[in-house]
Amino acid sequence: RDGAMALCQALADLSQRAPEIRPKRLVYVSCSPSTLARDAGILVTAAGYRLSYAGVVNMFPHTSHVESMAVFDLAD
Repeated sequence: RDGAMALCQALADLSQRAPEIRPKRLVYVSCSPSTLARDAGILVTAAGYRLSYAGVVNMFPHTSHVESMAVFDLAD
């Protein structure tokens, strides 16, 4: 969704101003693998998270749509 990028950027901001209150784990679910990749870049390079798990689920058989999922844990 449109708000996911803003949330990822806010977490990057938070890592600079108040790192102690960041969530320890994030679960990101997206119907757009490209936006998940974009936001993963922000979470990993600017917000202090590491990608722990990733996968896709075919919830809509016989279509090109998939749900992408990723789990991010604090790198600290």
